[in-house]
Amino acid sequence: MATLSVVIPSLNDAEMLRHCLTALAAQTRAPDEVIVVDNGSDDDTAEVARAAGARVVTEPVRGVLHATAAGFDAATGEVVGRLDADSLPAPDWAARLDRRFSADPTLTALTGTGTFYGGSRFWRFVGHHVYLGGYLFVFRAVIGHIPLFGSNFAMRRDAWQRIRSRVHLDDPHAHDDLDISLVLPPEAGIEFDPRLHVQVSARPFESWAGFGRRASWAFHIVGVNLRELSWPRRVIGCAEGRRDRRRRQRELGLRHPHRPGPFARRRTRRTAEPSDESARPVNPA
Repeated sequence: MATLSVVIPSLNDAEMLRHCLTALAAQTRAPDEVIVVDNGSDDDTAEVARAAGARVVTEPVRGVLHATAAGFDAATGEVVGRLDADSLPAPDWAARLDRRFSADPTLTALTGTGTFYGGSRFWRFVGHHVYLGGYLFVFRAVIGHIPLFGSNFAMRRDAWQRIRSRVHLDDPHAHDDLDISLVLPPEAGIEFDPRLHVQVSARPFESWAGFGRRASWAFHIVGVNLRELSWPRRVIGCAEGRRDRRRRQRELGLRHPHRPGPFARRRTRRTAEPSDESARPVNPA
């Protein structure tokens, strides 16, 4: 069993944080540590976190990447999960992370999907199909492997320690989860699990300005990273890394341990798939 820390950056999000922490308290497998990073809040974020039993880390420099880095630096678990304050993880979220990382020592990072709540139906559709769907598909081609979804991912703590000096903390427009995705080495074992699910607030997509700002940050940080390692070298390196990982998995007797059978997948969709078209999980695999 892998020890699990969960990091939640928060800035003036006390009420949504309360719901996120309630969802974590209801997990079938409790996290070993929950860290809330107070990124300079004026509300009672820290009090809400402490009342729920979370450890509070203060990061005075505002920005999600700074807050994420502070939480990951403070984490003590072998695996560090990452949620947003408005994330509502499924009851088996922590247990699934534990199973996946414990079963496969070649797994470096794992990300999942999300459905959006709140806001209008139109913006939930845009957030899910245009933003999240486009993010997972488009940037997979750009960076050579599946990108991490910031509201729902986890990685090994020792992997974070190896890339810590390479994240672009000095860039105020760095897209945090995409930057971490880009600085992970080509040999890193990164996977997408459609059953690792959270709900996320649709509030960032309530205006075209908010949507455009997020998109511009994503393309900006891609450009920064591609200047450091070109696209052809990145894609070729990731392809070679995947081959090396498959070889290591075979040596360990782990032949595609992450892939559920077709009947299991069909049963999951039949019983768990939301009826609202705008809320269906995206599966780029």
